[in-house]
Amino acid sequence: MISPEGEQLGIMPLEKALDLAAEKDLDLVEVAPLAKPPVCRIMDYGKYRYEQSRRDREARKKQHVVAIKEIQMKPKIGEHDFQVKVRAVQKFLKDGDKVKALIKFRGREIVHAELGRNLLMQLFEAVRDGAVIEREPRLEGRNMVMILAAKQSD
Repeated sequence: MISPEGEQLGIMPLEKALDLAAEKDLDLVEVAPLAKPPVCRIMDYGKYRYEQSRRDREARKKQHVVAIKEIQMKPKIGEHDFQVKVRAVQKFLKDGDKVKALIKFRGREIVHAELGRNLLMQLFEAVRDGAVIEREPRLEGRNMVMILAAKQSD
């Protein structure tokens, strides 16, 4: 049994512990149910739950959810357009997101799938210092897909 001030009150029967809590207009809360004997504390349970929810909210603010950003290109992309895509990929990776690079083949372009693979590998080479390939370029229907992830900083 622990008092509201944090001092040990020792082992006591449940009825006596409940009477002590009622005297102080507080609640008896079991804080370590698996201990032998179980540990209880006299506290304001509403205030405890409020503090707990505040700590959880603060923890959620600090964590980053990894999103998958997608960039689309065609096999015959111009050099300037390609550089714009490279800068976008670098920004996404710097923010900690994953990037799904997609080459869309139209018409008979699908016959030259190696052009798409070369373009995706060229994209990877351009961002190599901050990226790792999570999934190699692979043909999925009329699209070729590669997934890049931010390199883990050690």
